[in-house]
Parts: sequence; C-alpha cells; structure tokens
Amino acid sequence: MDFLLKRKISWRPLELALLTGLLAALVWGMWSLHAQQELADKVVRLHILANSDSEEDQALKLQVRDAVLDRAEGILRPAPDRAEAARRLRLALPELRRLAEDTVRSAGYDYGVTVELTDTAFPTRAYDGFTLPAGEYLALRLVIGAGEGQNWWCVVFPPLCAQTTTDVAQTAMAAGLGEAEVGLITEQEGYVLKFKSVELWNALRQRLS
Repeated sequence: MDFLLKRKISWRPLELALLTGLLAALVWGMWSLHAQQELADKVVRLHILANSDSEEDQALKLQVRDAVLDRAEGILRPAPDRAEAARRLRLALPELRRLAEDTVRSAGYDYGVTVELTDTAFPTRAYDGFTLPAGEYLALRLVIGAGEGQNWWCVVFPPLCAQTTTDVAQTAMAAGLGEAEVGLITEQEGYVLKFKSVELWNALRQRLS
C-alpha cells in the first residue's frame, strides 16, 4: 500500500505538468485560429493553377498572372476594405476571364480558363516580407485548362503581391489590417511554430465537422 501511495504521489507533478502544457496548447491554438480568421476576413488571395507542369504551361501561367494581377490591382485600388474589394471583383469576373483567355490565345494556346471568387483552403505560405497562416480565405481563383500544374499564390487585396518588403506593413494597414494582424504576418521569427498551431486546429476542426 505504501508503495502504491508513493507511486501515485510521484506521478502527480508529471500529470500536472502535462495538463498545464495541454491547456497552454489549447489556449494558444484557439488564439492562433481566431487571429487567422480575423485576418482572413480582411484579405483576398489570388490563386492560379497552370494546365500542367510543363515548362511551356508554367510560363503561360505567369503570363496570365501578370495580366490578371495588373488589371485586378487597378480594379481594387479604390477599395477601402475587403467587402468592397469582393464586390468589385465579382462584378469584374467576366472581364478578368476574357483577359485571361485573350492572354492564353495570344500565347498560341487554346486552353479554356475558369475564373471565380470562392473560399479556398491554403497551407501556411511564406512570401517576400510576410507570411500567411493556413486556413480558408476568399480567393480570386483561375484555372487554366486542366488545372493540373503547380499553382501560384499571393494576396490581391491588400495589393501585397507587388509590394517590396518595406511597404508590406504600410499597404496592409491602409487596407484596414490592425497592428496586431500586421505583426502576425510580418514577424518572420518563429512564424513556423506560430502558424503550425493554426494548421493543427484547422485539421481538427475539419475532422470534427
């Protein structure tokens, strides 16, 4: 009996440490997920899928990207927030599809192009000067031909795709992101650990649903 009692007492600190660690992980995960959701409510991403991974199709993807990105940034330049950005993009979807198809035709291909504004799941992605956590984001999504090639991601609102590293924070705050959200995406040190919890929580949420 004394042996069992001693063993039970010796396990208590370990159990307490495990419980404390679990609670800390849960709180950190919930905060990270909440931060990602608030961030997603303020941005529109750009997602372009190439027809295939051939060198020609990947080069074509970049041509379409340049044409669509240039026009989309012009459409969105006056937009004060994501709601207005989404409204403008929905109205411009037919124009953007024609522009993408014209670019494909001019390059000598006959691929079709689908263009939509839809919620899309993204993994954690590091760009030049900022990083976005995994999760669902509203995205301007273009599929060239079969859409079986490597894709290209960026952020069309705020217009971060074309920004230099030093302009990211200023551009993001001008589009309505708060200091905490800007800090979340621009603080490169430790972002892998910070955003890994978002991926784990999203995976758990999808499994439960």
